[in-house]
Amino acid sequence: MADEHEFIRNGLRRSQIDEFFADELGRAGYGGMEVAQTPMGTQIVLKAEKPGMVIGKGGENIRKVTTELEDRFDLDDPQIDVQEVDEPDLNARIVADRLANALERGWYFRKAGHTTIDRIMDAGALGAEIVLSGKVTGARSRVEKFNRGYIKHNGEPADEVVDHGQGVAVMKLGTIGVDVKIIPPGAELPDDFQVHDDLDPEEVVPDAVEANEGVEELLEGTPEEGEAGESAEGDEAAEPTEEPELDEEVVEEAIEEEIVEETVEDETDADEAAAESAAEEVTEDLDEEVEAEAEALVEEMEADADADEDEGGDA
Repeated sequence: MADEHEFIRNGLRRSQIDEFFADELGRAGYGGMEVAQTPMGTQIVLKAEKPGMVIGKGGENIRKVTTELEDRFDLDDPQIDVQEVDEPDLNARIVADRLANALERGWYFRKAGHTTIDRIMDAGALGAEIVLSGKVTGARSRVEKFNRGYIKHNGEPADEVVDHGQGVAVMKLGTIGVDVKIIPPGAELPDDFQVHDDLDPEEVVPDAVEANEGVEELLEGTPEEGEAGESAEGDEAAEPTEEPELDEEVVEEAIEEEIVEETVEDETDADEAAAESAAEEVTEDLDEEVEAEAEALVEEMEADADADEDEGGDA
């Protein structure tokens, strides 16, 4: 179980580091991080909308963050690399934080949602979805969705292509969860296809028929391989096939085997007939003996009856 515990421990520490950066660098437009273990130590790549605020004056802020990482999370020589986000409107984490701040400042949720998703689509995104869940207008919580373009919700593209970010807006009635999904421009989706108008068919399919060839030329041309194969098979079936020469020794052996088989069959038939006849004779003898015994018994019974009648007359 050592590997499983190590995996869970690394995932928990990664989540805690992410929460730490979100709290410390929220004003700088924190857009996510990437952690990698190297022989020189722990390499951390930070994405921020304002890298200057992350570094601070003379590198003061970045040194403070590095020291905090070593003390709190026991990282081995952390090395932080800060990168600027090229298009903040296409980073789901930054967009979610912006929308949460707008709701906390008093923006109406519909106006904030439509304005945010319009900015995402204007930046060139293929699709976006914003989900607000919580007490957005009253004491009862509900869910509001804003959709534009094309979005993937499951499968491998949802994990690798879709950029997912979350934020929290703390309101008087309660917290509102902000969930943002963005498909960036140029993303390769599994169901994408392209139509080329000015393209030579021979470049796509080398064995394709020439574009200028008409139907009549196709009919007058030579038959295809399938038809040629069928006609060749028909010709072979029509022609008489030559009988192969037979070896005399093989023929003699086959004849001898047939004769032996016939002899064995005749012997077995004779044995079966003899057994049947013997059984019939035994049954006939048994029937004759039974009839003789029955006749003797009948005679004895008649004699006994006559004797009884004689004794009765004398009396």
